[in-house]
Amino acid sequence: MKRTLAGRTIVVTRPAEQAASLVWELERRGARVLVAPTIRVSPARSAALTAALKELAAGRFDWITLTSAATIDMLRDRLASPRDVRAQVAVIGEGTAASFRRWAGRDPDLRPTTFTTAALARAFPRGSGRVLCARADIAPEGLEDALARKGWETLRVDAYRTVFATSLPREAREALRRGEVDAVTFTSASTVRGFVNARSGEATRRPVGGPPKVVCIGPVTASAARDAGLRPAAVAKPHTLEGLVEALGRALLSRSLA
Repeated sequence: MKRTLAGRTIVVTRPAEQAASLVWELERRGARVLVAPTIRVSPARSAALTAALKELAAGRFDWITLTSAATIDMLRDRLASPRDVRAQVAVIGEGTAASFRRWAGRDPDLRPTTFTTAALARAFPRGSGRVLCARADIAPEGLEDALARKGWETLRVDAYRTVFATSLPREAREALRRGEVDAVTFTSASTVRGFVNARSGEATRRPVGGPPKVVCIGPVTASAARDAGLRPAAVAKPHTLEGLVEALGRALLSRSLA
């Protein structure tokens, strides 16, 4: 493995419990990694979720949509067994598919080639019956309506809640201030929002070494970055952690040649 990121400082904004694989990939390429979680995932506890999971185990849904690895964690914590997922499973992304595969011992039934909710809606078959949409509390609207237009009856429940950071760890904060950070990675729109929220109380002076490159895992994340006033230097394709690491390499190579 070439140390393609040797001497580079990268900020990882993923939740702490989800950051290990990305950190490992970056460090094996020689990067200095600063883990600065900008969101925290909190379990959802609601009567609606409890009732939906009981219906799922009873076979009263035809499909369930899983849009992040955190939804797999919720199922693992709340269901007695993977056999309680008595429905066809549609997922977004290879990471979510891999998490489901490890837990359930089987492949999901549907995974779009592009890892977005819009792609999932396009790939979803037409039909009738019930679909359980287990999503983050802050996930945007749209998926349920798109499935309803294809004939499905949908039920959306919060699978987990997203808590935004109020500040970054001191090491990351200081490195950003001194202009030592070469790139900041974002793996969801919520990590972008959390980053902006965490830095909202800081002085707005320009970093000594200039702003870091912004590298996003996919188009939805990149759109959120632009909306927040950040300019993505690269977007991963495919929209995976491996693709994100490759996008980092491209973005930082362009900086070194500038």
